Amino acid sequence: MSENDRRRPESVAGIDLGTTNSLIAVMEGARPRVLPAPEGRAVMPSVVAVTAAGEIVVGEQARRYLLDAPECTAYSVKRLMGKGPADIGEERRLFPFRIEEQGDTIIRLRLGERVLTPPELSACILRQLVLNAEAHLGARLRQAVITVPAYFNDAQRQATRDAGRIAGIEVLRLVNEPTAAALAYGLDRRREGVVAVYDLGGGTFDISILKLHDGIFEVLATHGDTHLGGDDIDNLLLRIALEEIRNEWGEEPAGEALQRLRRTVIEAKERLSEAPEAEIQFARGRRRYSRRIARGLFERLIADIVERTLASCRQCLRDAGLTAGQVDEVVLVGGSTRIPMVRRAVAGLFGRQPHTELNPEEVVALGAAVEGGILAGSVAGKLLLDVNPLSLGIETMGGVVSRLIPRNSTIPASASEIFTTAVDGQTNVLIHVVQGDRERVEDCRSLARFDLKGIDPLPAGLPRIEVRFLIDANGILNVTARDARTGMEQSVDVKPTYGLTEEQVQAMIAESIARAGDDLEAREVRDAQAEADAILAAVEQARREEAWTTLAEDERAAITAAVNRLLVARHSANAPLIRAMIRQLDRSTEKLAEEMLKRAGESAASADA
Repeated sequence: MSENDRRRPESVAGIDLGTTNSLIAVMEGARPRVLPAPEGRAVMPSVVAVTAAGEIVVGEQARRYLLDAPECTAYSVKRLMGKGPADIGEERRLFPFRIEEQGDTIIRLRLGERVLTPPELSACILRQLVLNAEAHLGARLRQAVITVPAYFNDAQRQATRDAGRIAGIEVLRLVNEPTAAALAYGLDRRREGVVAVYDLGGGTFDISILKLHDGIFEVLATHGDTHLGGDDIDNLLLRIALEEIRNEWGEEPAGEALQRLRRTVIEAKERLSEAPEAEIQFARGRRRYSRRIARGLFERLIADIVERTLASCRQCLRDAGLTAGQVDEVVLVGGSTRIPMVRRAVAGLFGRQPHTELNPEEVVALGAAVEGGILAGSVAGKLLLDVNPLSLGIETMGGVVSRLIPRNSTIPASASEIFTTAVDGQTNVLIHVVQGDRERVEDCRSLARFDLKGIDPLPAGLPRIEVRFLIDANGILNVTARDARTGMEQSVDVKPTYGLTEEQVQAMIAESIARAGDDLEAREVRDAQAEADAILAAVEQARREEAWTTLAEDERAAITAAVNRLLVARHSANAPLIRAMIRQLDRSTEKLAEEMLKRAGESAASADA
């Protein structure tokens, strides 16, 4: 390696972790470039499969398993991130894989003999993207910017960040997809202006409105739906075909046959973007099914889906305090914006033709690479000012929400408010953090609960409890509660409770009010998770120390494997499992700890001398 190579800063990858396809890009000089997968295509299918031997395969190879072994194959994982089994609904009927029912709030997918969570599956996709990029570049990639839908809530952002950590990637920033698209288009070349970014992908929809000023990208408002996209169009056509086949044949195709029909439906949908009609043809044995769809019928079928996106656009304009006529530029992002009806609808709403010069499937990854360049210092003169998509607050008396950070607040952001006790002699206060824009707790998403203990047992209304919210540039929340009188403080990086049903949320609220937070089981889990966070942070810091380089390769590999096992366990509500993985990580880092102590002693002795 030459001296110039050693001095060259490491690239920060830009990753678009998509519902249907995923991409990775890097800055090459002053321009971003998408790196191809081994097959030569820029996009890699977001599909993960488990072989009969238990091996995990990703991308095009995994996509072939959808026909050969659909029950061992997962797709559209992004729609499951940060959610629970209760959030899936009827859609699970169309999935080839099985959702494990284990009585908790975490989605687990059974693929053959393996059971994996959405963050683990997303980590497989991220890991494969990085391997592809490293093979192309001939250099290692350790850091990345990962894009997320602007309307992703805290749970979905946490799950995405953890997927990166499981994959062994240092996630420098989570960037909203529409903001990344604006960067890729180079719209900062306008000295002033307002830009709307309409992003309709495979599984999610976002609309963001940005104000540009001297290289500053300020997001004024964002809106959207994290369960609205091309998948819904596919499922709509698939349900029609299934109903007609059931009426003709007396039964529906399942397993491999269902996946063949699904692929045929998707191909027909894609043809309708170019041709006035398309045909769905499907055969099973001697039986044949054929259905011709004209573009006019297709547009009538998807009219409600397109209207839902336009309703979000109108709400986003209201939140930004603007009219459609005040928007200077409109950008289309996402593969589903290839549909002619979508393009006409957007042009009609904003009164101008949208930008379509860049490949709508690549533009987000390109923008993520630009943000990576900004963070690495190789791209100057640009600044992102993003917003949080949903309001953040805490539960107060009567099950109502007290908002601390309203939606569309520029991030990073912080806010604090003073609260007090409701019962004489109360020494504990349960802080229940929620996200959403409804007035009642039951209509919002529960993010976290934690106790502030050691409050002086004073009459109700006298204690002064300051609750402070801090939301970082990734849109991830930290909450601190402090008793102003005693100085007692409790702080937590919010870790979401995935997929609670409304009944579970209501039961937890009622129990927390009645028992003032004496839920021992929940506290055990929180304590175990906090302990896991502490040791993971310590190990991450130790990896930067000189002692790490003295370990043998197999010792470093054992530590990395133990870290990944603990990260997976960290997502569970199983305190014994988390503690068992902590003990495993402790044992695997004993040699590293010895080396660090030895070097600290040598350093101290040298200083004394």
